[in-house]
Amino acid sequence: MPDPLPRVERALVELFGEPDARASVTFLGVDPIEVLRFIRPPEPREAVPGDPNGPGGTSGSTGGPLVSYVTLGMSAEPMSDPAAPVVDPARGPRAELVLTLRPGTAPDRPPIDRVLRPLAVLAAAPRVEGVVPAPGASLDTGEALWPGAPFTAVLVGEPGGLVPDVPLPPPADPVRFLPLLPMTPNEAAWKRVHGAEALRELWLSRGIDTRDPRRAGAPLPG
Repeated sequence: MPDPLPRVERALVELFGEPDARASVTFLGVDPIEVLRFIRPPEPREAVPGDPNGPGGTSGSTGGPLVSYVTLGMSAEPMSDPAAPVVDPARGPRAELVLTLRPGTAPDRPPIDRVLRPLAVLAAAPRVEGVVPAPGASLDTGEALWPGAPFTAVLVGEPGGLVPDVPLPPPADPVRFLPLLPMTPNEAAWKRVHGAEALRELWLSRGIDTRDPRRAGAPLPG
C-alpha cells in the first residue's frame, strides 16, 4: 500500500490552497503527526454548525476569516479494534481530524494556534490507545484546547461536509475527514446523558456558533 499522506495533502491543497503554517508533533513509538493551518475567507452562505442563519448576523458569530486546522498522519494506517486478533494492513477506516474556528482579528484573537498539540494527541490516539473515533463520539483532551479556552472536549461530526473523502487504491478504504466541534465540560456532560443529536439540536435552538472560540457554553435545560 503506497503512503496515502501525499495524496491526502494534495487533496487539501487543491481545496484550500497551500497551508500558511504547519507543525509536527512526535510521540514515542508513533510516526509524527502534522497539523496544517489553512486561512479561509468568510463565505457568505456558509452553514455554521449550530447556527440556523449562517454567519451573516447571528448570536455568537464573530464574523471574519475562518481558520481550519487539519491533521496529517492519522490516516497513514487504517484504524482497527485493538482487541482484534489480526489487523489488516490495508482495509479499515482511515481518517484525519478537522477543527475550524472563526477567531476574529488581532490583537483580540485568542491563542488558538496552541490547539495543535491537543489535535495531534487526538490524531495519535488510534495507534497509541486503540481509540477509533466515530461520528457522534466525544473526545476528551484532558486540558483546555488552548490557553484560556473553556473547551476540554470535542464532539465528532459527520464526514463529507467541508472536506470530501479522499479515495485510495483498492482494497484500502477512503480517507475521511472528521470535523470536531468544541464542547464545554457542561455540554460534554449533558451530551453523555442525552446524546450527540440532542446536543446539536440544543446548539441550533440556542443559535450557538460552535466555531466561535470565545463563545460561552449553551444554556442547558433544567
